[in-house]
Amino acid sequence: MLATGETNSASHAAIAFTGCPMAVSAATDHSGGHTHSQPRRREVVVNGSRVKTVDIHAHCAVPTAMALVKQPLEAPGLLMSDIDTRIAAMDAQGIDVEALSINPYWYRAERDVVAELVKVQNEALTEFCATHSDRFVAFATAALQHPDLAAEQVEYAVKKLGFRGVGVGGSVAGEELANPKFHPFWAKCEELGALVFMHPLGTRELEPSGRLGGSGLLTNTIGNPLETTIALSHLIFEGTLDRFPGLKICAAHGGGFLPSYANRSDAVCRTFPNRVGPLPKKNPTAYLRDGQLFFDTIVFTPEALRHLIAETGPGQIMIGTDYPFPWTSTEVDLVLNTPGLSDKQRIAILGGTAARLMGIAS
Repeated sequence: MLATGETNSASHAAIAFTGCPMAVSAATDHSGGHTHSQPRRREVVVNGSRVKTVDIHAHCAVPTAMALVKQPLEAPGLLMSDIDTRIAAMDAQGIDVEALSINPYWYRAERDVVAELVKVQNEALTEFCATHSDRFVAFATAALQHPDLAAEQVEYAVKKLGFRGVGVGGSVAGEELANPKFHPFWAKCEELGALVFMHPLGTRELEPSGRLGGSGLLTNTIGNPLETTIALSHLIFEGTLDRFPGLKICAAHGGGFLPSYANRSDAVCRTFPNRVGPLPKKNPTAYLRDGQLFFDTIVFTPEALRHLIAETGPGQIMIGTDYPFPWTSTEVDLVLNTPGLSDKQRIAILGGTAARLMGIAS
């Protein structure tokens, strides 16, 4: 989250929301002007009480920062001066607050360049969220390829700019997040109580083999959740979560494949204890439930969400939409329609847990 009213007049960097042309056309007339009829804002109610909903997984970009490394926009951009399309989508879906994050594209940049890039991004996010404090919060960015610099950036982002979280990829230029070189970064996140939002960048090291080629967009369909699965598994088995017990990480896309088959990780500790290496302090499945790992709801069906909750507990789940990528627009209904949840649990998933972790006023 960003503290309201704390802006930097020198940042003035435009934010672009990567969007889809269909969504843009729905919010504009054929001459390019705005229509006067916007969808009515959906108010989410549980057992007669209005619920504040928080989307923990929504994307944006800062073109001024991207230009420093000549990074192209992934999709058509919606500038911060024109957020009508995004607000309309949020209103239609029943999303009160979006937590904005930027998928790291800067992990191979030189130190001086990436220092400026992160500064531009974080100041732009600060200014934007302060201007729209009722609808947006954001995750800070950091240069993990330089762990000491990343630790400094997170400290500045939290203490000076008011962020309550930081975004990371699922790996850093091919290196695992569990590598001891990243311990200074994890230590700083734990010290500051900053929620870490982990979004995969795909299994790029696997792609040259051709195994993810062909039909099905497997580099994304399988590659993205696979990277998250690998990253979380290393954080468990290499002892990173044991070393930093106060660390809190939210893994995108329901934590990848790990929650679906985490009991195999418990089984390998029993079956091949001498081959696992130093055993983690707890069964691997315990890390999914004990307050260090959190997960978004992008698993698509009530049965899939029911199973995720069964494996992790309802207190570890927060809604995510992946906006503006059109994977889903029904996350609120997914939570409302998933059987077996109490009203208190639905309220926590819809926004209560995210609000607590991100310091969002209820």
